Amino acid sequence: MDIVSKANSVRISPKKLRKIANLVRGLNVNKALSSLSHMDEKGAQIVMKTLSSAIANADNNEDFNTDMNTVSVKTITVDEGPALKRFRARAQGRANRIKKRTSHLKIIIG
Repeated sequence: MDIVSKANSVRISPKKLRKIANLVRGLNVNKALSSLSHMDEKGAQIVMKTLSSAIANADNNEDFNTDMNTVSVKTITVDEGPALKRFRARAQGRANRIKKRTSHLKIIIG
């Protein structure tokens, strides 16, 4: 049985979050938490918090009776969330659009 944890509309671009997700995919959960705790990037904290939530979900699920040393990150997906659209003033009264991107993170362990 697989355990799912999600973080929706996280205020980081999907491109930056996928870079962290690719490093953790397929690792043992203990090894993944250890490697994430030593990273200095903002995305590492977000992935670590969501992975910790998945581990807590597994502990509280009665059907999931597996030792945490054997559990690994099966899939981790990063999708694009809604973008916040803002404007920046430019020369001669013009404006440029800025898209502040958000991400949807989904982690499945098992």
